[in-house]
Amino acid sequence: MSLFKRAAEVIEAKFNKLINAAEDPNEQLDLSYEKMLAGLQETRRHLADVVTEQKVLEQQMSATQADIARHEADARLALQSNREDLARSALTQKQAATVKLASLTEARDNIAAQVQKLVEYEHKFQDRIDAFRTQKEVLKSQYGSAEAQVKVNESMSGLSEKLGGVGESVRRAKDKTEQMQARAQAMDTLAESGALDDGDERSPAERELEKLRSGDAVDAELARLKGETKK
Repeated sequence: MSLFKRAAEVIEAKFNKLINAAEDPNEQLDLSYEKMLAGLQETRRHLADVVTEQKVLEQQMSATQADIARHEADARLALQSNREDLARSALTQKQAATVKLASLTEARDNIAAQVQKLVEYEHKFQDRIDAFRTQKEVLKSQYGSAEAQVKVNESMSGLSEKLGGVGESVRRAKDKTEQMQARAQAMDTLAESGALDDGDERSPAERELEKLRSGDAVDAELARLKGETKK
């Protein structure tokens, strides 16, 4: 497979994907239903035209039957008047009308057969439309439910991503809290061990001696004040 052919197939696949994504199944179902209704209306118009033609032929048949009866009556009247020539002429017209009636009857019968077929087709078409309408509503309901489920899943997915960020923040805060608690515990341990002092660099012994000297100075000062008071 050439590189150009492969690229063309990829482009076509992406284009078809975009087209499919842009199509709304509900609109497609409604459009198909409307086309079926249009087809049914066209069938009914054609049926009406054929039935009209049948009615016209039947009217012509009735008129021709009346002509046949009239020509026969004229022939009888002519014979009664001893006008065989007129009787022959009337019977000739009757014969022509009889042939015409036969042609009209044949045409009417052919059209009647077409009417019957069209009526049966119309009924089947109507049944098919009714079934499709029910199926259409079911499919639209299923599509709506599926679409809602997809939106819920998408919302849940977005929420999961947001909660994932929140979870990371909580984890960092928890780590910092644990570090601070560990530091505080370390400071407490150092304070208890005496590692933390007030900055005095003297040894403990020197500090004890300094306390004693301070105490002696205070005692001496106190004795001096007492002696001065007694004088």
